[in-house]
Amino acid sequence: MTKTRKGLLVILSSPSGGGKTSVYKGLLSRHEDFLYSISVTTRPKRANEKDGVDYFFVSDDEFDTMIEKKEFVEWAWVHGYRYGTLKKFVDKALVEGRVMLFDVDVQGAESIRKAYPQHSVRIFIIPPTKEELERRLRARGTDPEETILVRLKNADEEVKHAPYYDYIVVNDELSRCIDDVEKIISAELMRPFRVLPVGDWEING
Repeated sequence: MTKTRKGLLVILSSPSGGGKTSVYKGLLSRHEDFLYSISVTTRPKRANEKDGVDYFFVSDDEFDTMIEKKEFVEWAWVHGYRYGTLKKFVDKALVEGRVMLFDVDVQGAESIRKAYPQHSVRIFIIPPTKEELERRLRARGTDPEETILVRLKNADEEVKHAPYYDYIVVNDELSRCIDDVEKIISAELMRPFRVLPVGDWEING
């Protein structure tokens, strides 16, 4: 298939439990050509997670080595653990003109935007209420009480960054939220500076 567009980095952020993971998985199920940027983390693997699928799980020493080798586009501390985005996968996706999805916090979103300003779109996924966020966190059954309280406290700070994103999507019903994000991606792919020359038409001058 002839490549007709430049690559697009779709950065999804939300408070923990806000639904960004469910959104990106929903998008991947609808679009086989979309890619997901698998983060590297020092966080312990949960029972339902797979290494190399959900995250690349590494030790602190391994993470330090990757920092020294400048392998990350960005990395940050989140809830007591480090997370990083691998540069080699991002660059490959852009060269191939692919849509790559990111599940990152507000720090990571800003770092990726600064590194790839012409290729990025930032979408903040927000639950309808704080009470609903707490319900979802407790329903997961994966975190102790103290962790849930920390995540709720951090959510207050994270939501303050939402107005600085390109889009805000309320996740009150998952399928509708995925639909809304899908529409944003479709529109962004048709922005003139992301469309390559078509035939004899020099769209970008």
